[in-house]
Amino acid sequence: MRAVASDPASPARRICLQSLSAGAFLLFISEQVNAGGQIEEPLIDSVRTALSSAIASQAPPIPEFRDTESRLAYLRWLGTMSDRLHKKKPEWQIRKEFLQTVWYESKRAGLDVALVLGLIQVESNFRKFAVSRVGARGYMQVMPFWTRVIGDGDAGKLFHMQTNLRFGCVILRHYLDREKGDLFMGLGRYNGSRGKAPYPDAVLGAKKQWDFS
Repeated sequence: MRAVASDPASPARRICLQSLSAGAFLLFISEQVNAGGQIEEPLIDSVRTALSSAIASQAPPIPEFRDTESRLAYLRWLGTMSDRLHKKKPEWQIRKEFLQTVWYESKRAGLDVALVLGLIQVESNFRKFAVSRVGARGYMQVMPFWTRVIGDGDAGKLFHMQTNLRFGCVILRHYLDREKGDLFMGLGRYNGSRGKAPYPDAVLGAKKQWDFS
């Protein structure tokens, strides 16, 4: 008796194919997120208070300038970065709001904006809803435990653009301060790979694409 080929449209087959497709999609997403994960460490009360205060303000990321030349310099930066980011974020308004927020949060934390953009490129490839294998979330791949340690405990907020960038910049500043400004060690600590070269080298390499002069 000749075997009858299974019907590709049968419910069982559809479920199987959907499961395989979903698995492949999740594997693809996971492979595209190059984040490690910040490691939870005990914080003394003064540090916890300082970090909590640093992320508490919800002021909108609207740049302010001391003079016309500073504003013009920012607008030149925005135009250049917008061109470089166009492939990742084709919509102008989304791209503008993202770059404006990165600029604001980087400056607020005393960080080089190009460094933060390089870190975002390596961590999430500019994907707002990226999730790593270890659960790090969003643009800057912030671990959920940080929302409990220095926030209100709502890890879902890490998918909100400004919240994620605020946490990421404050945490990176904290790690750089702990490492006395050593970029290699501070970046490694951010990624949970302190002392190992691949991650800092990747971020510093990506940073070159976002340098502006």
